[in-house]
Amino acid sequence: MQSNKISLRQFIQYFKIAVTGKDQEFTSGSIRKAVFMLSIPMILEMLMESIFAIVDIMYVSQVSVNAVATIGLTESVITLVYAVAIGLSMAATAVVARRVGETDIKGASNAAVQVIFLGVFVAAIISVIGIVYPKEILGLMGAEPDLIAEGYGYTQVLLGGNVTIMLLFLINAIFRGAGDASVAMWTLILSNGLNIILDPIFIFGFGPVPAFGVQGAAIATTIGRGTAVVFQLVILFYGYSKIKIGVKDLMLRVGVMLNLIKVSLGGIGQFLIGTSSWVFLMRIMSEFGSEVLAGYTIAIRVMMFTLMPAWGMSNAAATLVGQNLGAKQPERAEQSVWKTGKYSAIFMGIVSVVYLVFAPEIIVLFNATPDVVKYGSLCLRVIAAGYLFYGYGMVVINAFNGAGDTKTPTYINFVCFWLLQLPFAYVMAITLDFGPAGVFWAITLAEVFIAIIAIIWFRKGHWKRVEV
Repeated sequence: MQSNKISLRQFIQYFKIAVTGKDQEFTSGSIRKAVFMLSIPMILEMLMESIFAIVDIMYVSQVSVNAVATIGLTESVITLVYAVAIGLSMAATAVVARRVGETDIKGASNAAVQVIFLGVFVAAIISVIGIVYPKEILGLMGAEPDLIAEGYGYTQVLLGGNVTIMLLFLINAIFRGAGDASVAMWTLILSNGLNIILDPIFIFGFGPVPAFGVQGAAIATTIGRGTAVVFQLVILFYGYSKIKIGVKDLMLRVGVMLNLIKVSLGGIGQFLIGTSSWVFLMRIMSEFGSEVLAGYTIAIRVMMFTLMPAWGMSNAAATLVGQNLGAKQPERAEQSVWKTGKYSAIFMGIVSVVYLVFAPEIIVLFNATPDVVKYGSLCLRVIAAGYLFYGYGMVVINAFNGAGDTKTPTYINFVCFWLLQLPFAYVMAITLDFGPAGVFWAITLAEVFIAIIAIIWFRKGHWKRVEV
């Protein structure tokens, strides 16, 4: 009993250190501890993002059906912003982690400045388009005139203020690369906490603040994210993290910037390949009616929530790889990936058992319509069959990104999503008449192949020689 108490006491102690960010040395000592210290704040960060998304749609759904549809259409457009932000953030994490591992903090700070410059430049272009053409953007997405009239303000504010989205992504990626995962976590807690408070005030009105309707959701989100960005910049300029930026650092460094762009292109490609494949899968699913589509949508939302710990661990692996390569310890970098992959696979294995046994009970919590429960449960069970592979594959793919080798995951995603998953889904579901199950098995098959190919290629070790 005593040993269990000590174990629990150690867990609580490590947890406190992880969320306060006191322990930032990841190129020596216990790899298991390093994985834990990085994973915990990253998992909490992503869970906070999920809570924000749920709360946001909960408030907006009280306004009107058009309001919810406006968010859906605008989010479809803003995935382009996410694509650039995610690609640049992968490059930022890889380059900053490498410089920190080399103990070149000045180089890491220079890279951070160039990432911020790039983010502001891209965001400025998108802002102009969003402010001037919000109605035309919704029209291109197929919105009806009444929806455009009610919702264009949301699109205008969110796209106009997209610099807050861009910088929130990029500066948090800088913190993660430096090993300051707890700072990134507290930044999102501030951003999403503010948004949850401000959402009902700006949507429904409160005191002197008028009711803005769906536009209020965009105002609240932009204020919340903007406040968090100011918080990030204060930390960067006043040196509460490993990375510190001074006024003298605010200059254009073309070589550093071009290197970041080169590394980020693979990350942008990964995101666009993944999101476009999901769009096509959704189109195939729509052939089977709204109840099947609803079951599929609920199942995917449930799975996305339980994927958060695995995502957190895969981000930890990326930081560990980058820093250890910078410290000229490629073998430690590789060991970090295998250990993190094992922990992720164990977690995903436990989740898969829960889904396989309790799938109907989980889906019925959201909707009790028989066909929704039937197909939502089938989706959960089929995709859960590949969860062990998914957990391991996610870590290995992100390890490539952490090494700065963003091209390899892009090629793997292209082959597995576009050349395997989509044709297999269409043939199985439509041509051979297996229905929705054909799509579900296509998803599982693709994730299994991604994991196998990624592990085989990772073992070859080419990623150890990538320069960033």
